[in-house]
Amino acid sequence: MQKMNKVKAKNRLFVKVYFNYAVMLTVFAVLIGIIFMKLYETNTMNDYKDKLEKQAKSISRRLQQAIINDEEESYLEYLVILGELDDEEPDVWTISNPNAVKPMDKSLENVVMDNIDLPEDAREVIGGVFLQNQPMSRNGYYEQFGGVSVIVGEPIRVNGEVVGAVMLVSQIEGQNRIIKDSMSLIILSILVALFISFIIAIVFAKGLSNPISKMRITALELANGKYQSKTDINRQDEIGDLARSIDILADELAENEIERQNRDQMRIDFFANVSHELRTPITVIRAYTETLVDGVVTDPEKIAQYYDRMLKECKGMERLVGDLLLLSKMQNPDFIIEKEPVNVVQIFDNLIRSISAISSEKNITVEMNRDRTCYMMMGDYDRLRQMFLIILDNAIKFTPENSSIHINLSIQDKLRVSIRDEGIGIPEDDLKSIFNKFYKSKLKQNEKGSGLGLAIARQIAIKHDGVIEVYSEVGVGTEFVFYFQCLEDYVGRLDI
Repeated sequence: MQKMNKVKAKNRLFVKVYFNYAVMLTVFAVLIGIIFMKLYETNTMNDYKDKLEKQAKSISRRLQQAIINDEEESYLEYLVILGELDDEEPDVWTISNPNAVKPMDKSLENVVMDNIDLPEDAREVIGGVFLQNQPMSRNGYYEQFGGVSVIVGEPIRVNGEVVGAVMLVSQIEGQNRIIKDSMSLIILSILVALFISFIIAIVFAKGLSNPISKMRITALELANGKYQSKTDINRQDEIGDLARSIDILADELAENEIERQNRDQMRIDFFANVSHELRTPITVIRAYTETLVDGVVTDPEKIAQYYDRMLKECKGMERLVGDLLLLSKMQNPDFIIEKEPVNVVQIFDNLIRSISAISSEKNITVEMNRDRTCYMMMGDYDRLRQMFLIILDNAIKFTPENSSIHINLSIQDKLRVSIRDEGIGIPEDDLKSIFNKFYKSKLKQNEKGSGLGLAIARQIAIKHDGVIEVYSEVGVGTEFVFYFQCLEDYVGRLDI
């Protein structure tokens, strides 16, 4: 059990949950960060390129109007002002189309293609604008322009003809700086988010692992026999359901342990009581037998008395063993009584005739009160007769002479059977014990009893789904009341 308690740190649930969560979160954050930074860089460059294209169109329209309205000087002044605005503003190049019918005036051209060293992409942009009559752009590293740059070309149209082109060239160092600053902010945000997420992961992992560890400890304590251990976890999720299941198991184990202890004690008491009950008759039989074998008694009449006493003791042991077997059979959960419709009135008519001999000896009157001739129930006739006979026999035994025993039959939701005597009564302290095996009062009337009768009667009542109650007052009498389901209830169930 101690080895089961030792778990390596790397194998603990908290470490596994936290590690897997952290790895998953880190991979997710890195992937999202890379994708987001790539999208941001692309969108920034596209936005900047769109901005240059708009500037190129604006300059192209301005130059177009200048050409149409012969306002070349105003346009040149516009270019001077545009160049003085910001060092980061793009370089504006205007190129005349030599292939046009009426090319742009050379005074408006600030670049002579043949006199400068232009990158191939720049020549493709200008050539494409001239030939395709539509904007074009390129970007890349160009040593002639001092580094990574964007080239945007826009046609200058006059009367539907491309007379020239506007080319904007801009280094993207400023955009790269903006992108780098933004990337730094994104990376910092990711790191802060990861840090917070790792703290949340610790709380989450502990919230998951701590209850499981507690349930594990509780399970080990239950395995060691500490059935009072509880998880004391109150959660409304699957872990809470598992914890409640363990607590229910603990309660069941505690109840089973108590029941086992009770059964062990009952078994000990049973063997002690059986030994006690058998010791006396065996001792008597042995004493008489030794006396007869040794020839101590020679008087035939005395010998006959000894034999008669030995026979009575044997019959008593036979009755005790029979009662024990019957009680054991009744207490077996697998023992099923074969039931059939039984008229309780018929049972008591038979019993009254059977006990008339012993009741007449004490001049005891047995009266039966009923308001109908038939009270039907499902049961075993012989077992029910035996159960009621035990109660009537005790009533006669403990009832003084010239008294009465009252049997009342009625239906009050259930079949009610009452057997009331006018005997000596049962003390209140003894009422809770009268159905225990081998319980016997110390009264003279019960010296020959086995202490199993009422226990057998109670088991027969239980096998018939019945309830038995006892009411007694010392010096007044005792009443045993039985409740059974009448036959109408069984028929009603079958109809359902």
